[in-house]
Amino acid sequence: MATILVVDDELGIRDLLSEILNDEGHTVELAENAAQARAVRAQLRPDLVLLDIWMPDTDGVTLLKEWASGGLLSMPVIMMSGHATIDTAVEATRIGATAFLEKPITMAKLLKAVDQGLNKAPAKPSGPVVSALRMGGGMLSSTDIAVEVAVSGSALPEPAMMDLGPQSLQSFNLDGPLREARDDFEKAYFEYHLAKESGSMTRVAEKTGLERTHLYRKLKQLGVDLARSKRNAL
Repeated sequence: MATILVVDDELGIRDLLSEILNDEGHTVELAENAAQARAVRAQLRPDLVLLDIWMPDTDGVTLLKEWASGGLLSMPVIMMSGHATIDTAVEATRIGATAFLEKPITMAKLLKAVDQGLNKAPAKPSGPVVSALRMGGGMLSSTDIAVEVAVSGSALPEPAMMDLGPQSLQSFNLDGPLREARDDFEKAYFEYHLAKESGSMTRVAEKTGLERTHLYRKLKQLGVDLARSKRNAL
């Protein structure tokens, strides 16, 4: 198992991630700021680092840049934040971060990202196709899309083509407002899973990581036709 360094100024986040990763058999080291992270990195050379962006002394992107410029970025680094902008996420991946997790972090996304980091996930796609089922089935946010584009080094065509699996290929217009593009994607995402799970709200809730009440509310908000989804699944 691996030695993982968790760097976050919030005690609750450190405790939660430590508990999850310890249960998976990993050795977890904790740091609440950049100074402690530097010390642990120098002493133990962890196999992977989970690094928060917003910290009181030195922010995570600055620390990542420091490690990269000093030749110390020998381990995969997964960035974490609940308030980062798309530009921040893109900058982090260009510097050398292997993944970006938005808080609150689900256990499934955390373990998927850690597993990919430790096992040196396959090379990122060279073309403009963005995988819509990234990070273990979680919804692809605008930040995820930007990060995927930055890492692949290619620009998305207009409209962008996103692979939703063998059953469907959806086209999204990136010239419109962000909210509309996000709603279009989320609607396609839920319709895909409803069709795949034969309209079962229980299974779709499990797949998407949402509570049933939240899922119903989200589908209503997006205008997803549940009756049509069930018919399409037949």
